[in-house]
Amino acid sequence: MTASVVFEILYKEYYVRVFGLCRRLLNSMPLAEDATQETFMRAYRKFDSYDNEQPFWLWIASIANNHCIDLLRQRGRTQKLFGDEEAELELCESPGKQALTELIEAEDTSALNTAIELLPDKYRVPLVLAYFNDSSYEQIAAYLSISRNHVGVLLLRAKQQLRSRMADAGSREPQP
Repeated sequence: MTASVVFEILYKEYYVRVFGLCRRLLNSMPLAEDATQETFMRAYRKFDSYDNEQPFWLWIASIANNHCIDLLRQRGRTQKLFGDEEAELELCESPGKQALTELIEAEDTSALNTAIELLPDKYRVPLVLAYFNDSSYEQIAAYLSISRNHVGVLLLRAKQQLRSRMADAGSREPQP
């Protein structure tokens, strides 16, 4: 089987997953479509350097992460989004620290997806990288050019905002 045939199979298998990652990182369907295509074009050009001993998803997701974060940086928003670690620390007075996985199990997936989409980029991007792409704090810190501690702070704030939005959404539902 030729490399182009193998890549075509991988493209068909991973397109939806890469698109979902790009959509969550960029919070835009049109930008995600373009970013997904660019990700696969970059992967195709570098396919001969892919180590088939490693999972394809990790390799293609890394390309997508880097490209999406580059797009955010090009828009000149990254420094404004992730700039001040100390200011974020001051905002971190969380009474309870439930895991995002508990929210996913407890709440409707559609409502959670809507709440994630409404998060500001500075919280949505690290959250998506951590929980939907399984990136470590170190990897996220490297992607965003911030400290590991700042990643933790941003994730904490993201989860606080999600909890608040989900609680607000739950209180608006009609009671039986």
